Amino acid sequence: MELLWEISGWAGAVAILSAYLAVSMGWLKAGKGFQTANLLGSCAFIVNGAFHEAWPSVVTNVAWFLISAVALLRMRSQQESPVAAAEPQHVQFPGVPETGQMAIIEAPQARCA
Repeated sequence: MELLWEISGWAGAVAILSAYLAVSMGWLKAGKGFQTANLLGSCAFIVNGAFHEAWPSVVTNVAWFLISAVALLRMRSQQESPVAAAEPQHVQFPGVPETGQMAIIEAPQARCA
């Protein structure tokens, strides 16, 4: 069973370092793949650190996990709403010439008597 915890720690190290190397060398963009590798690597480090009672490492990797999880959730929410990111449709009002310019009209001001 101890071997399983050791393998977990080494697998976490490989995942995080491989992702960092790939982003640093330009082989991978800092996107979904990078954050997923960080998330899985931090989970493996948490398991290994808890087994060895290395609490500073566990706390650091819980933070690492949360950062990656939030980044993945934000990426997911941005993908689900492409309509919001698109440019608004052009509206042509009747009777207004298509000049490409917008007329500025001042609102009438109330007069004090």
